[in-house]
Amino acid sequence: MALALQTFPTVKDANAALQAAGTRYLGGGTLVVRAANEGDVSVSSLVRATEPSLSAIAVSGGKVRLGASVTMAVIARHPELAWLAPTARAVGGPAIRNMASVGGNLFAPAPYGDFAVALLALDASVAAEDGEVPIETFLAGRDASRSIVTSVTFALPRPESFRFLKVSRIKPKGISVLSIAALLERADDGTITSARIGLGCMADRPMRARAAEKALLGCRLTRGEIAPALAVANEGIAPITDPVASAWYRAEVLPVHLGRLLLA
Repeated sequence: MALALQTFPTVKDANAALQAAGTRYLGGGTLVVRAANEGDVSVSSLVRATEPSLSAIAVSGGKVRLGASVTMAVIARHPELAWLAPTARAVGGPAIRNMASVGGNLFAPAPYGDFAVALLALDASVAAEDGEVPIETFLAGRDASRSIVTSVTFALPRPESFRFLKVSRIKPKGISVLSIAALLERADDGTITSARIGLGCMADRPMRARAAEKALLGCRLTRGEIAPALAVANEGIAPITDPVASAWYRAEVLPVHLGRLLLA
């Protein structure tokens, strides 16, 4: 079945068209076009917006704003986002990174959505025409969303405070066994004063490792001091099972890879 495609100059116009039954938004196309090609008959029409702000990156005043249409390839090349480039490069191969967008990654089901895991750790906010919400709120309700995401915004982290790890069986572009992102703030003596850890593949969408975050507070990044955090890393998780790995395997290796990330 052929898909109709409508292009609008503004997000407002595209949002209005998106309310029709069977209509989906076309960002990079790595999710919705694939679904249509695989026989998803619920999709009959696609809409997209060409508003320039959707493809813009702004880094100023200690804040980063990524337009929803910004691709992983563009992020990987941006001179002020060199610290985020490894995360962007973890998304697929070159062809996928040229299409995969920030906004689309927020909707990607596990085992995809590695960039959204990083945004969760960075405490990003997600903006749409109807307002702006914390990323955790957005992820929890994303299945019911009918409004086009326009951007994500987060505070520029301090040097070396952000860490990311993707574990896959095929490198460099394999599907995730799991992914972990961490934002760790430390005092002058090296003790952790704040921790946010995002996990991928430990649920059907990115989630926080809250028990591990709490256990890290006041610790230094040594093998002995992080041991309590690794011991509770599996609290609250519900890993997925897919052809890449079972839920049991993902749960078993999570503490191992979290430890490697923290000690890197």
